[in-house]
Amino acid sequence: MAKTPHSKKSAGTQSKSTASPRDSLTLLGGGSLPRIFSPDEAILESFESPSPRDYEVSFFTKEFTSLCPVTGQPDFAEITIRYTPNRRCIESKSLKHYLGAYRNQAVFAEAITNRILNDIIAAIAPRRATVIGDFSPRGGIGIRVEAVYPGASKKRLR
Repeated sequence: MAKTPHSKKSAGTQSKSTASPRDSLTLLGGGSLPRIFSPDEAILESFESPSPRDYEVSFFTKEFTSLCPVTGQPDFAEITIRYTPNRRCIESKSLKHYLGAYRNQAVFAEAITNRILNDIIAAIAPRRATVIGDFSPRGGIGIRVEAVYPGASKKRLR
């Protein structure tokens, strides 16, 4: 599971009330990002939600890649993440870094989509969240996986 630091102590003598939201984010700023080779090594950083009301945040990328666990060939997907924050929001640069960590992972589309949702839930405990993995066709067939939190109360089909 991705590492999920919610806050870090700020440097210097700043009190919590005067600390900038950026003080707890380690991936922002200049310089290159550390190379990571697995989502387990990634850090999904977060910051305090700026509003107590319900609002929806959406992220999407058409540049997601992973590997087919059977053939080892690359899989390409559009990933869409929508969530309603509770108290915390995902920082977008850390999310980009996290998603890039799947590049050399040999994982089925269903597992990837559900893993992303689980890691977001662990990082920010949103009120609601949906992750959609729309994987490009290979061999003439594509796959779209949608994982939702909280899950539907329907009975599982046998």
